[in-house]
Amino acid sequence: MSQVIFKTPAQLDLMRRAGQLLAQVFADLDSFIRPGVTTLQINDRAEAFIVQTLKARPASKGQYGFPYALNTSVDHVVCHGMPKADEVLRVGSIINVDITLEQGGYIADSSKMYCLGQVSDDARRLVDTTYAALWKGIAQVRPGATLGDIGHAIQVHAEAAGYSVVREYCGHGIGQQMHEGPEVLHFGQPGMGMKLKPGMVFTIEPMINQGGRGTRTLRDGWTVITRDHSLSAQWEHTVAVTETGVEVLTLREEEKAWATAMA
Repeated sequence: MSQVIFKTPAQLDLMRRAGQLLAQVFADLDSFIRPGVTTLQINDRAEAFIVQTLKARPASKGQYGFPYALNTSVDHVVCHGMPKADEVLRVGSIINVDITLEQGGYIADSSKMYCLGQVSDDARRLVDTTYAALWKGIAQVRPGATLGDIGHAIQVHAEAAGYSVVREYCGHGIGQQMHEGPEVLHFGQPGMGMKLKPGMVFTIEPMINQGGRGTRTLRDGWTVITRDHSLSAQWEHTVAVTETGVEVLTLREEEKAWATAMA
């Protein structure tokens, strides 16, 4: 992981713009992601919207050799799922769609869970708890707080619900590069780790498992699944540390109530 790069107000404006555009991608996908659609069709729809409509670049495509514009992680896939032409979404599944977008030289990164039709109460509870854990972490972001405060808030909320927190993957600084410092763990102790300062920009992206926290990577070298094949959920936002608190740069329209409640 590289060093922490503090963003100037002008750079934050560019990152805010990229984040707003990324929110539009999810808005476009909301009515498209449904049972019967393939994960490759989701990828192609998002890439076309990013390139043709938004005049931006899907930053994940080509990053570390990844061939697609986004990740699609279904059911027991924890992260980095690869879109496939023969992977058809089915009623009752849950899917995480993780997208990055670059415009003006700066990158935004966010992911969202989708519940496909009538899902089980257990699956819905996992998705909702993971979303709440994300916001518990975001609520800790302010000057003088620590990275440990973020991880602790997420861990406590997830484990209180009987879930486990994946530890092999974490949030990260972001800007002109996809991955900058710092690493943002989703577990930890309050008061520990790097202190937050205005101008820091990073992702918070907890991966929460219904069963044990163990994972393994499939032979494609990308797809990460739960070892026990239990369900996994993830939500992600790119956030900036401001002089007074936090700004969610990738905030979607339907989330404004959460941001207001947190303020």
